[in-house]
Amino acid sequence: MNEKNPNGSPSKLSPVVWRLGLVSFFADISTEMLYPITPLFLTTVLGASMASVGLIEGVAEALASFLKIYSGLLSDRMKKRRPLVAAGYFLAAIAKPIVGMSSSWEQVLFARGLDRTGKGLRGAPRDAWIADSVSKETRGSAFGWHRGMDTLGAFLGPLLTIVFLSNQENLRPLYYWALLPGLFATALILWVPEKPREIGVVKNKSKIEWSSIKDLPKEFYKYLFGWIIFSVANSSDVFLLMKARQSAHVDFRVVVLLYCFYNLTYAGFSPWLGGLSDRFGRKFPLLGGLLLFCLVYLGFGYADELWQFTVLFGFYGIYMAATDGVGKAWAVDLLPASLKGTGLGLLGMVSGVAAIVASGFAGFLWDHWNPAATFLYGAVGSAAAFILFLFLKETTSDKKN
Repeated sequence: MNEKNPNGSPSKLSPVVWRLGLVSFFADISTEMLYPITPLFLTTVLGASMASVGLIEGVAEALASFLKIYSGLLSDRMKKRRPLVAAGYFLAAIAKPIVGMSSSWEQVLFARGLDRTGKGLRGAPRDAWIADSVSKETRGSAFGWHRGMDTLGAFLGPLLTIVFLSNQENLRPLYYWALLPGLFATALILWVPEKPREIGVVKNKSKIEWSSIKDLPKEFYKYLFGWIIFSVANSSDVFLLMKARQSAHVDFRVVVLLYCFYNLTYAGFSPWLGGLSDRFGRKFPLLGGLLLFCLVYLGFGYADELWQFTVLFGFYGIYMAATDGVGKAWAVDLLPASLKGTGLGLLGMVSGVAAIVASGFAGFLWDHWNPAATFLYGAVGSAAAFILFLFLKETTSDKKN
């Protein structure tokens, strides 16, 4: 189960890792088929206001964020990851056609809440499941491979949407078609092996021990603080897409293609940078990613040509590849085996809540000053996080990991 893999080759990783990668691949095709068109569906088909769109996304992301800590704690308590992961993917799948059948934005709010409930349930247990299946020496490669497969689905999903919309203008059928890859992803969960984890004696598996949060290592909390500082400056990618469309004056389909290019870059670099973190440590790629984020956001603030946005979206994908999977691997390095789900859930929750705050403040800056102020704020925040992470030490939990 814990084979060393200096090259990060997926064929040498645990079957759990590459099979969960396939699960995420199909699930993200389902999700990202709809991501670019849902605001359009709400405003043009249902006649919803932009305030309603903001409320829907805010409530949905808040649900996902707060459920991550609960699901992480519960998966540690149950000593099983599969039930929560399967339930999460299933809820997200069945939420898609509910949006397509909706006749009001309130119904979409319910469906999006169901979708993000699924995301909140599956995220921390799935990441802990990956961490359970590999050694520290292959952890970066494992998370890098998973993020690469996940994001490859995010690349293909919007392309399928463009193909679909080239033949018709009715958006509703797309939500029904998105159900199929979502259900297939759920079915694939049964194909992922899960070995029993014997960690302590648990009398009541369904009872959540919230007090276990205080048992997380101090070094993990230092890491968590640095991640919070970055997250409160890291607003939604919607602002990047809006800036490209407004400043470069391009068609909606061009914006979707830019988003696809970003996801392709993200997917391509994730396994390599994850493997790099196994060989040279987590800090090097993560610091490089934060620095790149700072430069990219400064660029977005002043870019106004399509070629500039193309370059920036490419580098933005590299930033994500250097921080997302690597960041999770570093977090797991700091956690004892019995609290992996708890720690990853806490990380997901605070990052999600901070991101909601970041997006709200970014929108305020956009409306009351100018778009450049939004991106300058993100650049300053990432620079502050860079300094904090620069002084963090890479350590491993002294408990069995």
